[in-house]
Amino acid sequence: MWPRLVASKILRKRLGSNNFVTDFSSNAEAFLEIPSSEQSSLSPKTIFNHNNHVHKVFVSTWNVGGVAPHVDLNMEDLLDSGDTSCDIYVLGFQEIVPLRASNVLGCENSRISMKWNSLIREALNKKIRFRDKEQYDNLQEIQSQFPAKNGKSIESTIPQDYHCIISKQMVGILISVWVRNNLRPFIRDPSVSCVGCGIMGCLGNKGAVSVRFRLHETSFCFVCSHLASGGREVDGKYRNSNVAEILSRTIFPRGPLLDLPPKILDHDRVILIGDLNYRISMPEATTRSLANREEWSALLESDQLRMELMDGQVFQDWQEGTIKFPPTYKYYPNSDIYYGSVEGKKGEKRRAPAWCDRIIWYGKGLKQQLYTRVEQKLSDHRPVKAIFTAEVGFSQNLEGLQSFFLSDRISSCQFEVSSTDDIILCKDRSSSFQL
Repeated sequence: MWPRLVASKILRKRLGSNNFVTDFSSNAEAFLEIPSSEQSSLSPKTIFNHNNHVHKVFVSTWNVGGVAPHVDLNMEDLLDSGDTSCDIYVLGFQEIVPLRASNVLGCENSRISMKWNSLIREALNKKIRFRDKEQYDNLQEIQSQFPAKNGKSIESTIPQDYHCIISKQMVGILISVWVRNNLRPFIRDPSVSCVGCGIMGCLGNKGAVSVRFRLHETSFCFVCSHLASGGREVDGKYRNSNVAEILSRTIFPRGPLLDLPPKILDHDRVILIGDLNYRISMPEATTRSLANREEWSALLESDQLRMELMDGQVFQDWQEGTIKFPPTYKYYPNSDIYYGSVEGKKGEKRRAPAWCDRIIWYGKGLKQQLYTRVEQKLSDHRPVKAIFTAEVGFSQNLEGLQSFFLSDRISSCQFEVSSTDDIILCKDRSSSFQL
């Protein structure tokens, strides 16, 4: 079995664009749902801008160092978005499993990704699911007396504010996308694309998992990356090469009408998150001294990613918000002390502090509202999160289509779905509607 798996990965066998985890049993179920007259994609805080909605988007990245999450891990600090919740949550992880040969070359182990998704679900839906401890205890008692049937637990029947539309793992990289329940009917064309840039230039210990979808008339693409590590000058070139490979090799399906963007930069809203591994081009002693004095501006002048963003070669037209937080790497586990700050073992590598974990974006229509790190000490990295407002175009014809589907004229029609061209056909009439 292993030789076949290894050969498949070496030959860059393309992963299916619909091969991802979702809360919905089939993509068609979400695509074909027509919003009810009481449903709207607008939250109370949604801003109107001519023919655009402006939605809040949360993104985060966290290298968890191969450490599995414990059941009582508090995700609320990471997901905290201030006074109001966001409409879309995108969480990226790196090294959710140790990057040893069995994980890199073997089958994907979904057990850990399921744990992370379970923690995310609980944190996002905590207010509606567990309004008090008594309700939670009652739920646990009922669940123990009546085990899950048909793969569904009693918990899954409880109303939720947020649903997972895409979750995808490639070795240690995991990206998980959640949307507010009232947005789900307006999500179209979810898809994934995985690019390995690790061992032999193609295995998934390094690389990116990209996801895309359309919200109303606007396409979104989120890229979760783990780039080449190392503090040598040549390692920076490897990272740039990884980025170029990810941008060129990531391909999404065009759709039946060939109207969907195939490449990352073709999308309307693009955000890249991950352990990008760019370091600070200074002597180690100078870096540590400036970090101890919290002189972030002086350190950022020699930050490799900042220099790449200004140089505009690999990252032409990409942007990053102002960094006002300490370097996120590398810490002793469960500590606030940077690695190498105290006497270590003989021969132990000393790694200077660096902002390895970053969030950058491409193009227009996105405005960053928050960019900070979170004080979670699970691994040697600190997670980083950002909140954006995103302009989302919508069609004025949606209301008319909704009214038609709710009218008496169509109540007697029977529908069938053609899987080949995604058209709803009304058997009793000669009309058809393209989705």
